[in-house]
Amino acid sequence: MPTAIITTDDLREFKMELLDDIKNLLAKQASGNIKKYLKSSEVMDLLQVSPGTLQNLRINGTLPYTKVGGIIYYDVAEIQNVMDANRVQHGLNL
Repeated sequence: MPTAIITTDDLREFKMELLDDIKNLLAKQASGNIKKYLKSSEVMDLLQVSPGTLQNLRINGTLPYTKVGGIIYYDVAEIQNVMDANRVQHGLNL
């Protein structure tokens, strides 16, 4: 498997794409077109993360979740809270 080098510009671009996705999510939520709770697969699509990354976010307590009968649900508002809490202000390095 070839090795890829990720630059800080790549990370900034990823961050901006992620924030745009969250903004789109909030716009859909405001218009009433989105569910209050998302399943793991929906969160992975939304945040563009792997199953392992999502699991790490659960394990380390970054992303709160609810488990009902073996299915894990994430509150959309909690996802937004995590994004807001980890926001990097303009002019600061990653």
